[in-house]
Amino acid sequence: MDTTQTYSSDIAFTPSVKAVQTRKGSRRSYERSEAAGSWQTRITPDLTSFIEAQTSIFFATANTEGQPYIQHRGGPPGFLRVLDDKTIGFADFVGNRQYITLGNLADNPKAYLFLIDYARRLRIKIWGEARVVEGDAELTAKLMPEGYKARPEQVILFTVSAWDANCAQHIPQRFDAADVAVAFNERDKRIEALEAEIVQLRETA
Repeated sequence: MDTTQTYSSDIAFTPSVKAVQTRKGSRRSYERSEAAGSWQTRITPDLTSFIEAQTSIFFATANTEGQPYIQHRGGPPGFLRVLDDKTIGFADFVGNRQYITLGNLADNPKAYLFLIDYARRLRIKIWGEARVVEGDAELTAKLMPEGYKARPEQVILFTVSAWDANCAQHIPQRFDAADVAVAFNERDKRIEALEAEIVQLRETA
């Protein structure tokens, strides 16, 4: 955590944010949260499981003028990998070659990950710093999802400063098409088995 911060949540709760919280009446509840330990700064086993189950994430950076940019990144479960209790890494696949994220990180390492699980209506916010690693074949191979056909161009390593979980309010519940297909397939098999059982019962009646 930045030594200028009293609490880990100060990475987001700047004096201006706290002033708004005070004006809007929520500061006292967040003060209690701060007194209880504020946000976590290390990746827990539960968070590791959540991170490595993601197939779609949003990665935010900002340039030197403060202009934000959010980039979508996706892949099979495990494409986003926890390397230790402070570090997340992923192979950065070839895309449209605008390189806005890479340019931003060259000037400003501060970054942010937004992860959302629509099925469980859970979202995780992660603040930290990121850096680009190019030309490291061993690290790229380690982070490249097995059997995935995308072409990696570099690696991004994200160092966690703080993270927080949001409530489920206003998150629409949605399900992955592959998970729905599996559920329908299991349902259809059960229906077939029941229909076969009915036929057998009629024949023996």
